[in-house]
Amino acid sequence: MKKLEVIGAKKLKGTINISGSKNSSLPILAATLLSNKKIEIQNLPTVKDIETMILLLSSMGSKINLSKKKKSVNIHNFKKIKTYASYNLVKTMRAGILVLGPLLARFKKAKVSLPGGCAIGARPVDIHLKALSKLGVKYKIADGYIHATAPKGLIGNKIKFSKISVGATENLVIAASFAKGKTILKNCAIEPEVSDLVNFLRKMGCNIKWTGRRTITIFGVKKLKEVKYNIMFDRIEAGTYMIAAALTGGDLKIVNVKPKIIKTEIDILKKIGADIRTKKNKIRIIGKNKIKNLKIFTSPYPGFSTDLQAQLMVLLCKASGKSQITEKIFENRFMHASELNRMGAKIKIFGNKAIIEGNVIFKPAELMATDLRASVSLILAALTAKGKSIINRIYHLDRGYENIERKLRNVGAKIRRISQK
Repeated sequence: MKKLEVIGAKKLKGTINISGSKNSSLPILAATLLSNKKIEIQNLPTVKDIETMILLLSSMGSKINLSKKKKSVNIHNFKKIKTYASYNLVKTMRAGILVLGPLLARFKKAKVSLPGGCAIGARPVDIHLKALSKLGVKYKIADGYIHATAPKGLIGNKIKFSKISVGATENLVIAASFAKGKTILKNCAIEPEVSDLVNFLRKMGCNIKWTGRRTITIFGVKKLKEVKYNIMFDRIEAGTYMIAAALTGGDLKIVNVKPKIIKTEIDILKKIGADIRTKKNKIRIIGKNKIKNLKIFTSPYPGFSTDLQAQLMVLLCKASGKSQITEKIFENRFMHASELNRMGAKIKIFGNKAIIEGNVIFKPAELMATDLRASVSLILAALTAKGKSIINRIYHLDRGYENIERKLRNVGAKIRRISQK
């Protein structure tokens, strides 16, 4: 078992190149199941979730040629595709559910394991299933698997999601692309990763239009074409390193980004007191000694992302007063707070609210990561603690951050991976 050793405290200075988006790559990889043509996807991040999705596609019969050096993958689904997604591969990755839509659209049947991933709340799949049933899907859940069929194929319909869900929006956009007739999806997620998926499907030959702020209209097609597509940047990774600069009083240049996509995060960090300057594909962020307190809540895009809540909490521990974070997306996403308290933080949890006392001086400690974003929040706290901290269960971290130790070392951090004795 691997651990991370972090020795703080140092100001981070230098340039960090942001990788391709994990949360964009996963639905796009799933969507390749729609096609029997050659597909090339570029700017893939080298993270565990991507490896797992590629293994899943391979197990189903996709012919895959992955080049980690070029950060690209070539996929060709000309062979017979199995409509079965096993528990062994889906158990560690929430995005496994995204193969359900394309399998039903193209093959009219699917057996997909109920997904796993981070333990940050129920994140039920019922929104996916109820929406797919309106396209003509019949399903049952037995032995931990979703058994679904569409005997007459998928048929377009009007669907309004009961709540905003990124995964359900993605699954239905993919599925409806092959449905007969017109599908109108309302109350859709509008995260940039959803837009990236839509752009990929359009380039592949699908007929998809945004017809309202949260409305997508899809006309089903029967044929697709070969495509080469470049994945968008990872906005959560970018936000994490921006927070790292503000937290350590550092000076970082974040490159390979589109600042307008993370305007909310930039505005929040400016409000806290960071000096931020943006260009076409670059952000420079300079942390200041004084960090202002804040009251904030997570919400669907364009609101503040739940995937940056844990990282922001660390920063607010250093603020000059009391702060509050209200978590409105997941009901169990404050598990990192107890670990931060072990380092000297003063955080109290009241249901979905966290009250954070400021002016904390973090102390080094041995820590336990509970999920992907919690694991990186512990790294951030350790970067400011004078002394050596050890972070356990870093397999969570490897699911979503590419070369995080190397990127941090390149800007002055003392961090290394060690083996458990």
